[in-house]
Amino acid sequence: MEEHGAGFMLRDALVMLGFAMVAVLAFRRARLGATLGYLVAGALIGPSVLGLVDGAEEMAEVAELGIVMLLFVVGLELSPARLWRLKGAIFGLGLAQVTACGLAVTATVLALAGYPLAAALAIGLPLGLSSTAQVLPMLQAGGQLRTPFGERAFSILLFQDLSIIPLITIVAALGQNGGEGPSGWMLGLLTLAAVFGLVAAGRLLIQPLFRLIGHLGERELFIVAALFTVLASAVVMTSLGLSAALGAFIAGVMLADTPYRHELEADIEPFRAILLGLFFVAVGMMLDLQVIAENPFFVIGSAILLIALKTGIIMALGLLLKMTWRGALALGLLLSQGGEFAFVLYTQALGAGLISGDQSSLFGAIVTLSMAATPFLMLATRRIRREPASDDGEGTGEGPHDEGASAIVVGYGRFGQSVAQTLLCGELSVTLIDRKQRQIDLAEEFGSKVYFGDGTRLDMLRQAGAGEAQLIMFCIRDIDRDLLVSVKEAFPKAAIYTRGYDRRTVIELADGPAEYVMREMFESAVRMGLMALEYVGLSERSIDEAEARLRSNDRERMNVQIEGGDIYAAKEMTREQQRQLRSRD
Repeated sequence: MEEHGAGFMLRDALVMLGFAMVAVLAFRRARLGATLGYLVAGALIGPSVLGLVDGAEEMAEVAELGIVMLLFVVGLELSPARLWRLKGAIFGLGLAQVTACGLAVTATVLALAGYPLAAALAIGLPLGLSSTAQVLPMLQAGGQLRTPFGERAFSILLFQDLSIIPLITIVAALGQNGGEGPSGWMLGLLTLAAVFGLVAAGRLLIQPLFRLIGHLGERELFIVAALFTVLASAVVMTSLGLSAALGAFIAGVMLADTPYRHELEADIEPFRAILLGLFFVAVGMMLDLQVIAENPFFVIGSAILLIALKTGIIMALGLLLKMTWRGALALGLLLSQGGEFAFVLYTQALGAGLISGDQSSLFGAIVTLSMAATPFLMLATRRIRREPASDDGEGTGEGPHDEGASAIVVGYGRFGQSVAQTLLCGELSVTLIDRKQRQIDLAEEFGSKVYFGDGTRLDMLRQAGAGEAQLIMFCIRDIDRDLLVSVKEAFPKAAIYTRGYDRRTVIELADGPAEYVMREMFESAVRMGLMALEYVGLSERSIDEAEARLRSNDRERMNVQIEGGDIYAAKEMTREQQRQLRSRD
């Protein structure tokens, strides 16, 4: 029996992943985004179409961990100082959006559907929320999360996540069972206590744990610790009746200023992507096409009305903040859909007796259709939303804050330190990466911020900002041509410079994509030799001629060695040059 069950689990996993892969590939090629592909895949394999997989509700509960991990990754990108800078947008713009959209949709439900006030609030307030799981990946993929436009969108989404618990309390209070659970002020105190507790745990327990793992050099253990941090913060919040996503976000912010930020992002990203994709597959599976078939005009018309209403309200709020009309329109369209938390709140409302099962399915279908419409809306309005070249670009998301790095230096030993200090003296912003915890601790003693991680991994470089960097500098001993080729293919905008440990390394990397391969000791050795010539009394002209002769001979030999692919290729040339030099004596 257990084997039979395990076989069905494997078959279901195969079906879900197969359909999701094909659908996402198709929709990606059509530039409609991965989210729509996951939704369509879920609808196809769900009970309403092919009926290949059951248990969408149970799968959605597990896949909600993807939302938790998404908020953790977003928290890692927000240092406490940056979050404090956004407090006005979070509690000003975010509060205005949630209140205005929630009440406007509630009033519309009251006017058009004729539901009782309690039911209209239970339906309308959740529809005022947007899809964090859909919008944040769109901002990240477009490189807009760090822009003024992206920060405003994120501020609204973050306040929406903060508002989940008060909305659950409101739904419970409106229900037939009354408002069970803690009161509003008690809930606020619990939230503050949980936040401060997580911050304290991070400083006293989590950061020392990552430092210890860094010294051990076990990457698998680092992944386990990263997952433990996310799940532990989520469990702490849920045990207090608070939002798991909020707990993960606080944990991310707590670790944003540590040397482990980029390594954590790279390790969590695969789990986040898979679970978030499965969440949208589950949402697609829960789409009741029979409900839509029985009420096509109501469902489609309501989805269109929801999108238009939220777009108009959010656009008006953007204009009040002096955004350009194009930027305000883009913000409105981006946040115009219903969100995944609507399903959570509808489940609460159903349990509280505020709405029926048919109403939950009906408005769940409206939420899903509005989410599916977002990629089409963004694609269709792309030309309208594009700002003229003369504008400052705030509306379109151009002009990111200068928090990224112009250069990434991999390896912070004696060679990397000199390279990084040279770049800093040239006033370039630099991100430093090293895999040795001891080196990171030493750098901190001298006031340098070095991130922990393996800088030869493409995912690590991507999380460190290689996609926007001008320079990637490999200052480590062991480097190979294939790695440099992969890095150049992944980040074509960045120029690659690398350290050559010796002459053999330079020969091996000569036909690679690096702009320049610097022999580690060559320049310092030449400089020392020239200083010795100056000390023994040679004229400046003689010293210059000696340096020119040395460099010419070395360049000629190196070219022959590179062409032959062997350090011994210029052996006879070296002997001839030595004979010529001795004959001058």
